[in-house]
Amino acid sequence: EIKLTPTMARILNQLLPGLFTPTDEQLLWRGQQQDDAAAYGELALRWEQPIRRLCERMTNDPHRAEDLAQEVFTRVFTGRLALQPNARFSTWLWRVALNLCYDELRRRQRRAEFSLDELVEDDSVSLTGEEPSPAARLEERERGDFVRAALQRLPEHYRAVVVLRHYEGLKFRQIAEVLEIPEGTVKSRMAEALDHLAVLLKEFSPPMGNIPKPNLCV
Repeated sequence: EIKLTPTMARILNQLLPGLFTPTDEQLLWRGQQQDDAAAYGELALRWEQPIRRLCERMTNDPHRAEDLAQEVFTRVFTGRLALQPNARFSTWLWRVALNLCYDELRRRQRRAEFSLDELVEDDSVSLTGEEPSPAARLEERERGDFVRAALQRLPEHYRAVVVLRHYEGLKFRQIAEVLEIPEGTVKSRMAEALDHLAVLLKEFSPPMGNIPKPNLCV
């Protein structure tokens, strides 16, 4: 009989659930082959928040972002049989979401409804562990407003790279797969986007310091 120490038991309790958690691709396969509605429900649950955040960052409209996120998963469900078995689900999902955002932005431009006046408040998270003062909160909020306004001024192809990299944490290789462009092009767009943002932020706000250059090796 094997006896586990408390430390070993704790480690196993942490590791075992992950060993039996199906991957996105396994869930999609179950949905494709077995028409498993629960598998699609699990995929939607996993990806609802990241996709909604992406749509909100791209459109600057939290209410429309919810609608777009729902439409993304509707398209995923209706087009579920089109994804190849060796394809990565997340790459396909990001691509569907971005294409819908592009369509939404073009509709706005045609209707002349896209405006920098539609700034949306964003909850800020303190990284210091200390409660910020009212003045610090106001300054942080103003900075966030300036950044969001500048982000909306970026061309779509720059904005997509910034959102996927800095807000969703994708690596340059993953962004290249989503956008179906070379990784070197992604890095160039990121550098150019940050240069544009630096110029725009000078227009929108008092000096905020230099925007850091991206690490193009990641």
